[in-house]
Amino acid sequence: MTRLFGTNGIRGVVGRDMTAELAVRVGRAIGTHFGGGTVALARDPRLSGPMLCRAVAAGLMSSGVEVIDLGMVPTPCAQYYVHMHAGLKGGVVITASHNPREFNGIKALDAQGMEMAREEEEAIEAVYFEDRYRTAEWSEVGDLRSDTGAIDLYLRGILSRVDVEAIRKRRLTVVADPANGAGCVTTPYLLRALGCRVLTINGQPDGAFPGRLPEPTAEHIGDLMRMVVEAKADLGVAHDGDADRAIFVDETGAFLYGDRSLALLARAELAARGGLVVTPVSTSSVLEDVVREAGGHLMRTRVGSPIVARTMLAQGAVFGGEENGGILFPAHQFCRDGGMTLAKMLELVAREGRPLSELVAALPQYSLQKVAVEVPVDRREATLAALLGLVRDREVDTTDGVKIHAPDGWFLVRPSGTEPLFRIYAEARSPERAKALASEGAELVRRAVRS
Repeated sequence: MTRLFGTNGIRGVVGRDMTAELAVRVGRAIGTHFGGGTVALARDPRLSGPMLCRAVAAGLMSSGVEVIDLGMVPTPCAQYYVHMHAGLKGGVVITASHNPREFNGIKALDAQGMEMAREEEEAIEAVYFEDRYRTAEWSEVGDLRSDTGAIDLYLRGILSRVDVEAIRKRRLTVVADPANGAGCVTTPYLLRALGCRVLTINGQPDGAFPGRLPEPTAEHIGDLMRMVVEAKADLGVAHDGDADRAIFVDETGAFLYGDRSLALLARAELAARGGLVVTPVSTSSVLEDVVREAGGHLMRTRVGSPIVARTMLAQGAVFGGEENGGILFPAHQFCRDGGMTLAKMLELVAREGRPLSELVAALPQYSLQKVAVEVPVDRREATLAALLGLVRDREVDTTDGVKIHAPDGWFLVRPSGTEPLFRIYAEARSPERAKALASEGAELVRRAVRS
């Protein structure tokens, strides 16, 4: 059966792949799967968000589902709302997260606020592709109402999980870059509640993303890096479009790769309670070193935050996350949460009493490089098969894609779940060796495509 859901929801270019017609049908399929009840609906500020929200709402209501419109809020805010309201069947979030401005997407949540398990996605896909929609009678069509309390509930939930007084005592200066995304309506207010001096850049919601592209990469957040230095701030934080990720800049203006923040926060969590940490195969070895040193255990999974979250839930993990700045704190909720990640990083800096740059410098040092090669979607499986043939004499891990181990590093090749690309992640002790491994991986992909 043709797939509808990718690694993290349904995504596509608006007007081409992501249309109002698709959204109505997906809403009907999700509503049919839920079989009635009440569902929360939210969106990020992308220009097509209102259109797609109304289309999904129409589909949900036509199947007899009651819809609670939360408005424009971060994805983890919507997830926390569902998590804290036991009577809800689940939720739907209209977002394309870090994808470029022309994209949008549909993310389905279960009753815990987690991204749908793959088997539930398959059930929705079966309804969609087989046109087996539930159509409510005229008297059973769902209603639509709004609830503006999701943000306050979410912020209170974060504040209840961190040492607020320790953070307030430090009176930290923080520069926030929500990327004109959904984090604009939560992160500055969270920082203020934590007693920080707050400066913002790209702080007004705007679905055209005029300030920068939504993905918080080093190439995209140069303005934030400069502003942290000019303002003599303690750190900077950048979100993606729906604020489920947080990437940091230290007080010197240096970009902090997500595997470093993941390792720092893992060490803090394990010091408090020990236990299991879950992360994908793409994450740096620095996390493995830190977890081992702290007496914990590390489990690696396929790439994708829903997979990480489901594994954490099943295995009773105390912490988990990805190298892209998406971090999960299960005591709070089983999903990536940029706001919670920010609060926990501030807690760490406050308690340690040292600059963020010093905390990072104490970590084991690795260099991680990422490149991408365009590969048509219909060539994915053939390319992977050809790639395996090219590396059959080497140490290979096929947990997700193809990970090739070398004596002094590794590189991972895997297809993107949202774009017609193969992503190559490469790591070694030196930047030069990491770049060489990344180049080797890219060339192998090109050879595999041609074969």
